[in-house]
Amino acid sequence: MAKKRLTMKKITEVLRLKFESKLSNRVIAGACKISNSTVGEYLKRAETAGVSWPLGEIGEEELYQKLFPEQKAVPSVREYPMPDWEAVQKEKRLKGVTLQLLWQEYKEKYPEGYQYSQYCEHYQRWKKSQIEPSKHIEHTGGEEMQVDYVGLKIPVVNPETGEISKASVFVATLPASDYIYAEAQASENQCNWNNGHVRALEYFGGVVKIVIPDNLRTGVTKPNYYEPGVNLAYQELAEYYQFAVLPARIKKPKDKSSAENAVQNVERWIIAPLRNRQFFSLHEVNAAIKELLEQLNNKVMKSVGRSRRQEFEEIDQPNLRPLPEKPYEYAERKTATVHIDYHVEFEGHLYSVPYTLIHQKVDIHATERMVEIFHQGKSVAIHPRNFHPGRYSTLREHMPANHQFMEDINSERLIEWADSIGPHTAAMVKATLQSRAFPQQAYRTCLGILSLAKKYSHPLLEQACQTVFEAKVFSCKAVVQELVFLQKQTPPAPIESLPTHKNIRGAEYYSERNLS
Repeated sequence: MAKKRLTMKKITEVLRLKFESKLSNRVIAGACKISNSTVGEYLKRAETAGVSWPLGEIGEEELYQKLFPEQKAVPSVREYPMPDWEAVQKEKRLKGVTLQLLWQEYKEKYPEGYQYSQYCEHYQRWKKSQIEPSKHIEHTGGEEMQVDYVGLKIPVVNPETGEISKASVFVATLPASDYIYAEAQASENQCNWNNGHVRALEYFGGVVKIVIPDNLRTGVTKPNYYEPGVNLAYQELAEYYQFAVLPARIKKPKDKSSAENAVQNVERWIIAPLRNRQFFSLHEVNAAIKELLEQLNNKVMKSVGRSRRQEFEEIDQPNLRPLPEKPYEYAERKTATVHIDYHVEFEGHLYSVPYTLIHQKVDIHATERMVEIFHQGKSVAIHPRNFHPGRYSTLREHMPANHQFMEDINSERLIEWADSIGPHTAAMVKATLQSRAFPQQAYRTCLGILSLAKKYSHPLLEQACQTVFEAKVFSCKAVVQELVFLQKQTPPAPIESLPTHKNIRGAEYYSERNLS
């Protein structure tokens, strides 16, 4: 049976970890959940085919053709089909099922397969290969960082409502020196998980090659024993800092023994001493943790006779890779439809986009400080992050022309416009502006009064404004009612008499005498 080829994504990851992160084949094999020999084979094929990193625009089919050029098929030596030993082991646990019965079923399916003695021999070899000997793991300085959350939480009291919330404690440690970082977080969400890594690396002053998390949902999407899937947002963080994510295997505590030990130390030397203190903010909690964390890292360890800080400065610090110039910023993502008011909502706050995108789908990327909005992959709006729900962040250039006009309206312009009609109209507008708690609240009323000049003559509007102003009723509706009343009271203009002309017949012409 032909060996199954790796996917394009896995081949890319092998090349990235080798040429960008400079990891050994053994570490790459563990991170990608493939054998060491497979890593070596693909790296050798890449070298032979002249495939370099980064790959550039090379496609999947082209990459496979380079790595696996067509060759003449070589007749292979026929091998007997090997049983699925895991399935055999599972069936053997059932009552009454023996290895001989399973062999007989195997021979019925594969008549040319192994005989019973060979079948048993291969089974015993497989069983021995499943036993993992226990040994002490030696950690290389600056290579690994293990991360986890502490089981105990710290109560935080809301000073306004008295409500008590539970703060989680994120822990990171460097196994070679057991140097520890810890911080309190409001919740164990993706944003806090990623940013906890960022602050841990900044605390250590450098970047490791491998990060070993537990099988948390914020780190691993598929907690599989053999091949756990890494969360997409977590993978972006790994690519930014160029480290490999090697999740701990399920039910294998030794994979992250240093993290377990760090969690225990944080519980004993940080959380327990704070149990009787009352905190009113996350900032207060982290200030207290920082103080006790320094004491823990400077405390002499009985096993080595030195502090964690001394071990870190000698073993880990010289081997850490430098931090990038700009720290990673976690971005929350959301797809939204632009409202009729050319705004999109993110966590209750509304941000404007160009009005031409009304009813269009846009992608929102929000960091702790900024909100950027994309349409079809192109950035169309950038706003400072605002955490006040129900409020608007609006840019003038996003408005249609008539809305921009409303933005230009102010008290001075309204009074200037009223002056062009007459003094009574100006007095009415000034009084209306002063009648509101905020002048902006009277802008629409004033615009309504001034727009009446398009329908009514200036003298009639002046007379109406004078009457309404003296009555101290400052509304557009009152002015309209007064105008209607004045129109009814004003007598119609007299009809001028027709001039005398020989072709114009008077009323006498149509008298009964002339008609008879």
